[in-house]
Amino acid sequence: MFFIIHFVYDYNLASLITVAIAWICIGILTYHIYKKQKIKPKIWKVFIILAVGFVSFSFDINMLHTKVKIPIIPLGVWLLYLYFRKKEVRWQMYRRFAWIGFFANFIFLASTLASVPIYNAMYPENELSTYLAKVKNPAIIQLHPSAKNDSLNGNFVKIIKQMKPAEMHSDEWFNGTVTMKMKQKDRKEKFPYQLTGVVPEWGSDIEPLIYMEKDGKGLLITSHHKQYYFRSNQSLLKGEN
Repeated sequence: MFFIIHFVYDYNLASLITVAIAWICIGILTYHIYKKQKIKPKIWKVFIILAVGFVSFSFDINMLHTKVKIPIIPLGVWLLYLYFRKKEVRWQMYRRFAWIGFFANFIFLASTLASVPIYNAMYPENELSTYLAKVKNPAIIQLHPSAKNDSLNGNFVKIIKQMKPAEMHSDEWFNGTVTMKMKQKDRKEKFPYQLTGVVPEWGSDIEPLIYMEKDGKGLLITSHHKQYYFRSNQSLLKGEN
């Protein structure tokens, strides 16, 4: 049941959409089999059989940068068969529902893989609006002694709409900030500010940390173990214009 719970509590909108479709497919398939049964079991027993049939031996692999479970052995179906092996009529009544439970693993697997391109289409990682969809009382926090006591440009919203992805020379930045031979106060911190008061796109399940470059023209966004760099020709800091 962990696999089902994992989907239910994955809050990004793309996953919720695909898992809802998966549940609908399972429901339609179950209802179709139920209507064809000459001897119909009680509904609550069908749910139990589905749940037990879902149990399987599986292994994890990474596909499309997503961890998924590949079901191999239908443990739940075997357990149900052992339980009903001396009750042939009842086993014939429940058998198809047990297998639906097992194949539900593949339906959820398909929904997982389908959610990846849907998520990427809904929340493009190379667009700043994914991470700064709404602006609510934006402000900057000074993180390093080299940061000036400055405030945001009055055209902040207009400027961030014009920012584009850019290449960052990470080696140069690392050498200037992490060299242990330099004292803390002498280190050249490239991103001495943190931007607050902005909200990512609804339903993205992103909780980004946004750092501002010293000249106010660049933003470094850390999210989901990745970093994205955006830059403009105009500074977001009032004192740099």
